[in-house]
Amino acid sequence: MPKIAVLQMNSGIDPEANLFAIEKAARAASDEGAEALFTPEMSILLDRDRGRAADWIESSGPDEVAERLTNCAMEFGIDIALGSMPVRLSMDGDDKRWANRAMYFDRNCPGAVDPAIYDKIHMFDVELSTGEAWRESGAYRPGDAAVSVEDTPVGRLGLAICYDMRFPALFEELGRRECDVISIPAAFTVPTGKAHWHVLLRARAIEAQAFVIAAAQVGKHADGRETYGHSLVVDPWGEVLLDMGGGAPGLAFCDINLDRIAEVRAQIPSLANRRKIPN
Repeated sequence: MPKIAVLQMNSGIDPEANLFAIEKAARAASDEGAEALFTPEMSILLDRDRGRAADWIESSGPDEVAERLTNCAMEFGIDIALGSMPVRLSMDGDDKRWANRAMYFDRNCPGAVDPAIYDKIHMFDVELSTGEAWRESGAYRPGDAAVSVEDTPVGRLGLAICYDMRFPALFEELGRRECDVISIPAAFTVPTGKAHWHVLLRARAIEAQAFVIAAAQVGKHADGRETYGHSLVVDPWGEVLLDMGGGAPGLAFCDINLDRIAEVRAQIPSLANRRKIPN
C-alpha cells in the first residue's frame, strides 16, 4: 500500500522560492516514507502579469527547474509529480504561446532521461460574475493528447490539469486505459471551487474507477488572485480520503490501497460494460 504526499501551495511570482518549497517538501515526504509527491498546477510560477512572467518562461529557467527536480527525485528517492509549470514551446511560426505543462520525475531514471510530460488540453477562458476574467488561451497553447505514465509507485498514472476536470471525454480515455490513479493538480478560483470542486473530482474518480489526487493552490497570491485549496485524495468509490482544507499551505500524506480498484470495478463493472454510442 504505497504512501503518497500531497503538497498544498501558495505559489507566487518568484520561481526560486517556489522550487525551494517543493525541494523541502520532497525531503520531508521522503523522510516520512512517501513514494511520490504531488504538487499543484503552476507550482513553479503563478503570475497573471504575462509580461513579467515571460522574462522567466522564455529564459533557461524552465529547463533548469526540470534538471533540479530530476536530481531532487533521485537524491531523496521519491517520485515527483509536478502539477505544472509554464514552458516555452517552439518559437517557429506566428504562434508564440507557451504550454501549461505537467511533468513526472521518476526517482529511478538517470538524469539524461526526460520526464513524462502532459500539456493541459482545455483552456480556462471565462468572465465570472465576481468580475474576474481569465483568458488562458491568450498565453497558452492547448495540448492535443491524453497522457498516462506506466509503472509508477501508484500503478498506471493518468495526467490532467485543473479545468480539464470539466471534460469527461478525457477521463473516459484515461478510464479506457485503466489508469489506477489520475493526478488533477489545480489553481481553482474560490467561487467555482465552492460550487464544483468536490463534486467534480468525486465524479471523475467514480467514472474512471480510479483514485484521484488533486494537489491545489490555496490563499491570496502575490499576483492578486485567490485560490480555493482543499487538496483532495478520492478513492474509486468516490470517498474523500484526504481534504487539506482552504486555510493554508502544507504537506499531507495518504495511503493508496490499490486493491480497492479491483474491488470497485468488480462491484460495478462500468468500464467493462461501456459501449460506443452510435452517431
